[in-house]
Amino acid sequence: MVKSQQFSFIPLPYMQLFLVKENFPDPEIELRHAGYAVLIDRSRTQKSFARRFHHDFYPRFHVYIEDKQDRWAINLHLDQRAPVYAGVTAHSGEYDGTVVEQEMARIESFFKPATSIAAGNEAPQEFG
Repeated sequence: MVKSQQFSFIPLPYMQLFLVKENFPDPEIELRHAGYAVLIDRSRTQKSFARRFHHDFYPRFHVYIEDKQDRWAINLHLDQRAPVYAGVTAHSGEYDGTVVEQEMARIESFFKPATSIAAGNEAPQEFG
């Protein structure tokens, strides 16, 4: 759980795509080909990537890459707007739905012909 001043929230599950590391030693390359740029957030230690809809900062697709032993987990959500309260990481984000599913399918197409092992909101059993 993330806590900040008066507010706390439990992050929702992301739309996830799991990739075998042996096939994709650096998934950042494919994400850049898919139009994602590194997003620098000095308040977080985790690198993330964003793809904007237009010149404004929001809405945007937001991706995190997680190291899961011999797999990568590509976590996707749609940021509709910036956080409303200072110091709070919660935002108006969508973690599923048609638009997010279509973007995940688009991202996955950049990782072909080597295929992912699983896609969706549920992690494979070994990641539980």
